[in-house]
Amino acid sequence: MSRRGPLPADLVHWRRLVAGATGDAWQRVRTGGWPVIQGTFAATVSWVIARHLVQHHQPFFAPIAAVVALNTHRGERGTNAVRLLLGVILGIVVAEGAVEAMGAGYVTLAVATVVSMLLALVLGAARMVIAQSAASAILTVATNSPGVGPARLIDALIGGGVALVISQLLFPAAPLKLLHQDESAALAGMAQALHLAGAAIEHGDDTPADRAVEQLRSVRDRLTELGKTRQLTLHTARRTPRWWVRREPIVREEENAGQLDLLGSSCLALTRAIIAADDTELQPLRPAIGQLGDVLQGLAAAPSDRDVRQDAADRAVRIARGTRQLPADAPEAARAVAWSLRQVAHDTIVFAGIDPGQASDAVTGS
Repeated sequence: MSRRGPLPADLVHWRRLVAGATGDAWQRVRTGGWPVIQGTFAATVSWVIARHLVQHHQPFFAPIAAVVALNTHRGERGTNAVRLLLGVILGIVVAEGAVEAMGAGYVTLAVATVVSMLLALVLGAARMVIAQSAASAILTVATNSPGVGPARLIDALIGGGVALVISQLLFPAAPLKLLHQDESAALAGMAQALHLAGAAIEHGDDTPADRAVEQLRSVRDRLTELGKTRQLTLHTARRTPRWWVRREPIVREEENAGQLDLLGSSCLALTRAIIAADDTELQPLRPAIGQLGDVLQGLAAAPSDRDVRQDAADRAVRIARGTRQLPADAPEAARAVAWSLRQVAHDTIVFAGIDPGQASDAVTGS
């Protein structure tokens, strides 16, 4: 019985690419599938209301308005619905006034469009309002049919109202869940970067370390998304009835999530210190770097679990204290890496929920 030889390097590379792309696609479906179902449900309900209750013969805008209103970050769907309604109302009012004063025509369309957009700008409206005001003005003037403006307004109210009911009452965003999802993505990226940095020391190859830096650059993008989620979380906690009584833990977790910015910076500083040092000088620190990557990976798997956080803090303390046992004649580069590693451990402990002062004492052993 013959044994198969190793796969060619190119084939292994392409298999990894395909597996990675498939995994990414499945993750997008997992995270975006439920909002898609909600949007479909909202569109169907809006069409039924407009067609059978209001008795519009062509109620196409009601379901469109519902989908457009819900097609944004889950923490911002209610605001998006209100913006859509404001834009439609503004555009229709301006266009109806322009048609009444000037009649239908190219000049009227241009005037209605520019005036509605400028008014939205003067009011400090978001781009959603500006776009919807222009679209409503254009449609009202271009069709120039009696009742088109009011009918579109009614459709917008139906679609936006259905979107508000779904986003605020039936399926409101879960602020803590949204925060933990973004925290998990950022922590996973940092963990992978530390593992790559450890591999660079083990193999004496700068390529994994360079990849670690690139990975941390992508983590910056994830942290930017986390920043947006933090703002939306506070917004949701203030304006969604379901979360009014649970606002305190939401605010506390939002503040805690801000610690990940410092942790990401510490991971980048550690990786750059590793690149600048001689690999042979860092061999005693390689296990600690890998262990710290394991700690972040464990946190990424369950950032909301108190026991996981406590375990991560305890492990980070042990790792940090272990790096203080370097020989007296250890190279300066190794000492710099050890200091950066302790900083990563410190920021990990603080993210886990420990007071910064206590975290410093734990890391230094004082």
